Amino acid sequence: MHAAPRRPEGRRDLLRRSLALLLAAAGATPRGRAQGGAPGVELTRLALQREGDALTVEFNARVTLSRAVEDALRRGVPVYFVAEATLYRSRWYWRDERIARVRRVWRVAFQPLTAAWRVALGGLGQSYGSLGEALAATSSASGWALASMADLDADAIHYLRFRYELDATRLPGPMQIGIEGRPGWVLRAERELPLD
Repeated sequence: MHAAPRRPEGRRDLLRRSLALLLAAAGATPRGRAQGGAPGVELTRLALQREGDALTVEFNARVTLSRAVEDALRRGVPVYFVAEATLYRSRWYWRDERIARVRRVWRVAFQPLTAAWRVALGGLGQSYGSLGEALAATSSASGWALASMADLDADAIHYLRFRYELDATRLPGPMQIGIEGRPGWVLRAERELPLD
């Protein structure tokens, strides 16, 4: 009797295990992922500052992509990150009044012909050599004008509601099917900050 030929899945499985062992032995991590980091967004700094007659926002976030998001990026699918800052005035008799809202949308895309990562904000774009550099450019801002000091009531309590997230609604239509609620595609950080 002849031995049954090995199934292709068995060979692939063996190759995957061997590669995983080699990476573990070398202490390597996949490109673009933080070592030991779970996918997500961590706000490392959020501050409101008075600069002249304007109130500005400064933030820094640490973004760790899931394997699914990173794979989509490497296949040429653009991914969008959104930062939104909203200033409210507290009211005891009604819902809190929104004083100002600002929003920034960054588009991150991989360009295979040049092996560059392209980040666009509004009409401006910049190329980066690595995914880490591109993510760093999308996850921080300083001196971001939020409101005029004239819009603030000196006797009222004001607070900032800040949100930074991957916007899955801007993905191509076919990719949006079944993505909602999947852990790898939910990258979000929210925080409230009182105005002192």
